[in-house]
Amino acid sequence: MAFGNQVVVAGVGMVPFTKPSAGASYDTMGSDATVLALSDAGIDYSLIQQAYVGWVYGDSTAGQVALYRVGLSGIPIVNVNNNCATGSTALFLARQAVESGAVDCALALGFEQMTPGALRETFHDRTSPMTALSDALPPGSEADGVVARLFGGAGLEHMERYGTSASTFAKIAVKARSHAANNPYAVFRSPLTVEEVLASAPVSDPLTRLMSCPPTCGAAAAVVCTPEFAAAHGLSAAVTIRAQAMTTDRAETFTSGDRRELVGAGMTRQAARQVYEQAGVEPTDIPVVELHDCFATNELISYEALGLTPEGTGAAFVDDGDNTYGGRVVTNPSGGLLSKGHPLGATGLAQCAELVWQLRGTAGARQVEGARLALQHNIGLGGAAVVTLYERQGTHR
Repeated sequence: MAFGNQVVVAGVGMVPFTKPSAGASYDTMGSDATVLALSDAGIDYSLIQQAYVGWVYGDSTAGQVALYRVGLSGIPIVNVNNNCATGSTALFLARQAVESGAVDCALALGFEQMTPGALRETFHDRTSPMTALSDALPPGSEADGVVARLFGGAGLEHMERYGTSASTFAKIAVKARSHAANNPYAVFRSPLTVEEVLASAPVSDPLTRLMSCPPTCGAAAAVVCTPEFAAAHGLSAAVTIRAQAMTTDRAETFTSGDRRELVGAGMTRQAARQVYEQAGVEPTDIPVVELHDCFATNELISYEALGLTPEGTGAAFVDDGDNTYGGRVVTNPSGGLLSKGHPLGATGLAQCAELVWQLRGTAGARQVEGARLALQHNIGLGGAAVVTLYERQGTHR
């Protein structure tokens, strides 16, 4: 698949993530993140030609409600819902619109106003999008919930195949908190120990509560444009999207018998391969990654699916400190979903914002020094995976 015209990420913005009921309503968060992204880019909303707005929990045209607070310009506003990959799907569509030449400048916005507790379905009178996944799971406790059972089962698969221990997953949660300590946008910034993680309430074996991301409210946005638009309006073209791919499930998700496939390992592998081929890079070329750590088990599985470490070596990757500062690649410098939080529609665009800041060299105490490439990974069950490679061009502001 060819990747054509260069696409600039001219501006990003996000609001601090909060626990449910502790922040503003979705429309306020969404408009605030948009204003921040526009200000960061240095343009007025009147120059945005299309907008793609992602959210999972809400009524139709919620995107319009948020953006009407910013301006009533009459542009196309497309609402996007792709489970936890929603924000990156909005970015994928905005990037595609610019790359194709359909528009010169587009906005991607994501927000979520969540309620306390585990993820749950809204409708109970129709076929669930999770049915095929839950049907492929071995029998288990229904009290755990299908999402926790899926990601717990994926962790058990890795443990059974490679001897990975629960303490390795706990180390990932500890690492997430240590990174989030330097992120003012993150919900949880206090340190944890392995012992505290393992002793927290069980969720679905081997998962505990502190290995699981919290329900969160928040919003993030990005302005993308052509290099020509950036030059004409005096915008920074320091960060570009070098390659991007989006994939969905294949038959082997449901037929392989590998529980890691049920949580998107195959989709991730395919999307990552496409991105590396488009860009002509290797995973070893990438110094910083924001990946989808909704559960600590999924972070480890994603290391391998993204090619950051070979199949079966994820535990050693963690134990050797290759997933953090001073190691081979810094994963989730923001604190990730585990500590920054996971407002579903906003997550992908918050990842985008963090990596843009990293490539500009403006990430403060979280900065990965000298980073010129950055990889983003966002999945949604049911399913979708989006992998994006960003590149720093020349000097940055």
